[in-house]
Amino acid sequence: QVQLVESGGGLGQAGGSLTLSCAASGRTFIDYAMGWFRQAPGKEREFVAAITWSSSTIHYADSVKGRFTISRDNDKRLVNLQMNSLKPEDTAVYYCAAEKKSLFDFVITTTPGGYEYWGQGTQVTVSS
Repeated sequence: QVQLVESGGGLGQAGGSLTLSCAASGRTFIDYAMGWFRQAPGKEREFVAAITWSSSTIHYADSVKGRFTISRDNDKRLVNLQMNSLKPEDTAVYYCAAEKKSLFDFVITTTPGGYEYWGQGTQVTVSS
């Protein structure tokens, strides 16, 4: 089992910044690629960003590319999402997720079904 707890959500202004953090506990952290997803009211959960265990492979959704940065600290078992140049359309519940992977598998999974463990989510609201 892997337990994931997100923090750092809240209210932001358009053009501003927020940083989300996800703390992991349980199984070996480097066994997992980590991803961020979001879900707005009435919409499906969508991929935001993901990072492999060594940070050698990172992938972003086109909608956040150039504005968001994902990073991880394996010693602290943390994965962060730095969100800059926020837009009202970034408003959603943001979820951290973990996908078990071989240490030699550097392919990023962008579908929610590929991730085994999920946090409870943190609300991000961006005002215009």
